[in-house]
Amino acid sequence: MSIPPLKILVAEDNEDDALLLQEAMGVSSRLKLVKVVNDGLETLAYLRREGKFKDASSPQLLLLDLNMPRKRGLEVLKELKSEPGLRGLPVVVLTSSQRYEDAQASYEEGACSFITKPNGLPGLVKMLQQFEAYWLDVAHLPD
Repeated sequence: MSIPPLKILVAEDNEDDALLLQEAMGVSSRLKLVKVVNDGLETLAYLRREGKFKDASSPQLLLLDLNMPRKRGLEVLKELKSEPGLRGLPVVVLTSSQRYEDAQASYEEGACSFITKPNGLPGLVKMLQQFEAYWLDVAHLPD
């Protein structure tokens, strides 16, 4: 039985990082990028299917940057985990931060993982291979 690709929403304001993620995900047939959103408000609008996102495809997982404009990642995470229809969405924080305090706050707000972004495409591809193996071969995702 073949497992369908994991549908991922990426919340990332840095255009270069977003492009690298898209390129790294393109290496895998098991990861499907549904959309890149550029700030916290857009992330929430996408997940709530508001405005221009009313016909948005539902992701199975959110990759969330902490340092975004208009609404920071921790604020987005806190709002998501307070909404009954969204609180079950697995959220992986993917950030440039290596601060213990950021990791602690992310877990306290409901993140299921905290990953510091690797440098460059090769590091990102390697990280996503491990990510893919965990989320598709080890973990059980909600429907």
